[in-house]
Amino acid sequence: MKHFASEARRDWRDAQSAVATALASTAIARDQAGGIPLHERRLLRESGLLTLSIPSALGGLGAPWSEVLGVVQHFARVDSAVAHVFGFHHLLLATAQLFGQPAQWQPWLEATVAQRWFWGNALNPLDKGTVATQAPEGHWLFDGRKSFCSGAGDSDQLLASAFDASGKLLIAVVPTGRAGIRVQGDWDNMGQRQTDSGSVAFEQVRIHAQELLLDPGPLSSPFAALRPLLAQMVLAHVYLGLGEGALAEARGFTLQHARAWHASGVDQAGEDPYLLGHYGDFWLALEGAGLLAQRARALFDAAWAEGMALTPEARGNVAIAVAAAKVAASRAALDVAHRLFEVTGPRATTAALRMDRFWRNLRVHTLHDPIDYKRRELGRWALHAQPPPPSFYS
Repeated sequence: MKHFASEARRDWRDAQSAVATALASTAIARDQAGGIPLHERRLLRESGLLTLSIPSALGGLGAPWSEVLGVVQHFARVDSAVAHVFGFHHLLLATAQLFGQPAQWQPWLEATVAQRWFWGNALNPLDKGTVATQAPEGHWLFDGRKSFCSGAGDSDQLLASAFDASGKLLIAVVPTGRAGIRVQGDWDNMGQRQTDSGSVAFEQVRIHAQELLLDPGPLSSPFAALRPLLAQMVLAHVYLGLGEGALAEARGFTLQHARAWHASGVDQAGEDPYLLGHYGDFWLALEGAGLLAQRARALFDAAWAEGMALTPEARGNVAIAVAAAKVAASRAALDVAHRLFEVTGPRATTAALRMDRFWRNLRVHTLHDPIDYKRRELGRWALHAQPPPPSFYS
């Protein structure tokens, strides 16, 4: 996919900066409040950034995935919840393209541009709480409850899934406002408090044949199996942004407010040799994770460009690069978010600063896909040269 013109690039970079500035100005208060960030979602709609990954031929900005992920990382430095739902919006657009036919997804993408649609998630293939039943007339009915539905509130379209009587996973794209769909608004966790990752109830929700992503279907080819890798990349870039945001927050506090310890032998906290050692560790870990993410982004862009010609071997190489980036980003960011108080001191623990939000957000997010299993995948690659088999998490 070719890069778009410099003028268009400057316009969306300006929009990215403006949205990030707005997010930063209210992030602390919104972390405390929880709920759905309606104003911030409206800013994203108005910014045009919801069309960032949509091909220019369909009216979008046509950015490569590496640049979309860069925006996710940029937003996560100041607001990882909005970064999460922004990244998942683009992941869901990609899912329609990877699992469906152009005759299905092209009109959806064009409508996303024209009507500023925000896409929400109700897929969660591990949750088998929804069932699909085929009606005599041929359409399907989804019934049940789906958990961890990030971004479902205030969305226009939902990617929803259910299992039929044979255990087959069916995935559909449906309007969030369709009769029988009820976004529960029951997300109240200690971190990622504005992702609206609660549950969605489905009560005899009618699903039309053209809304089902059956051809080529989920994970049906090496190209279609890029979907879970993009999901992992979104998470890795949320983690990286959180780690960078935690480091920036700690740095500012150390330089402006921290006091030198009486036994340090220095006048300024920023000259304390132990603090300098901590900051060296932080920078080194994030720098390494960032370089692994950069490599994974480049491989993913190349794989996406291959389309249906993508080989299992090439897809496997991307999977290893993505797993490495995610493990490194998780470790580095969690370490910075946990240890930042060692370089900021007791004054940084005041509740008004909510500097613990970086750790809380990371801890909630990283538990949903344990990195131990990514380490196992990397170990199998290192020992047996076997890439992970495609699944919704690898």
